[in-house]
Amino acid sequence: MENSKIKIGAIFPTCEIGDDPSVIRDWAQTAEGLGYDFILGYDHVLGAIHTDREPVLTGPYTEADPFHEPFTLFAYLAGLTEVIEFATGVLILPQRQTALVAKQAAELALLSGNRLRLGVGTGWNHVEYESLGLSFDSRGRRFDEQIEVLRSLWEKPVVDFSGDHHRIDRAGILPLPSERIPLWFAAVSPIPLKRAAIHGDGVIFGTRPAKLRNLLTATKEQLAAAGRSQDGFGFEASLDFSLGEKIWREDLTLWQELGGTHVAFRAMNTGNSHPLMRLETVDYGGPKGYIDALETFMKAID
Repeated sequence: MENSKIKIGAIFPTCEIGDDPSVIRDWAQTAEGLGYDFILGYDHVLGAIHTDREPVLTGPYTEADPFHEPFTLFAYLAGLTEVIEFATGVLILPQRQTALVAKQAAELALLSGNRLRLGVGTGWNHVEYESLGLSFDSRGRRFDEQIEVLRSLWEKPVVDFSGDHHRIDRAGILPLPSERIPLWFAAVSPIPLKRAAIHGDGVIFGTRPAKLRNLLTATKEQLAAAGRSQDGFGFEASLDFSLGEKIWREDLTLWQELGGTHVAFRAMNTGNSHPLMRLETVDYGGPKGYIDALETFMKAID
């Protein structure tokens, strides 16, 4: 299948691959060797018990699901790879200190040879926000301001900023990134779509192309309303291993026809039974199975 216009990524199976550094190394180096363009990593600092919560927790992950921290993970993998890119999909930005994110992202971009794409979103876990000392209710307003602060810190050696959520009094994060760090936004509803169209370099939808016609159209309309061209703006979908080869090929062809630019391939069962995902469970047979899945997918679409 011809897919040269679409970048193909591998979603790091963070909840299931384990914590053996050699296995994680082998997974990443296999992805690079097979020609994957990027590795995408999920983000949760804390998992929480869902029962007896008010308000309820709506996401697919719990206290039982392990997550490798994406900045630390990518720093490790950057030293073990040469060309494959790294993307957060997505970093829950409002629950993190903005200046620290700016510093970590700049350092990772510099030391990886500008292989970082920072995907950001607002998240769903109010327990995680509270545990990190930040307000869940004000996350949207904080998020909007964070984008301005991040870009300022990446572009200027000294920043003087006063806002509702930030005060930077003539300070900076040297060293600055040597190239612009792309900022992509998670978006499945009108408000984040508008944010992405105005402020972002791309949008991460997080589901298969066949479900994205309307969202893609809405994003393009928001770009037009913001006076922006689609050129250089990215659209990322995902494909789950459980869908099978026929759907992989059909959805990739469709995504190309619709103007999609990126697809992230997911081989991980955690969260599959949740109503938001509704995916079949696959027996990967252990860590090596996640490595083998990378090859199975790439052979099927090549």
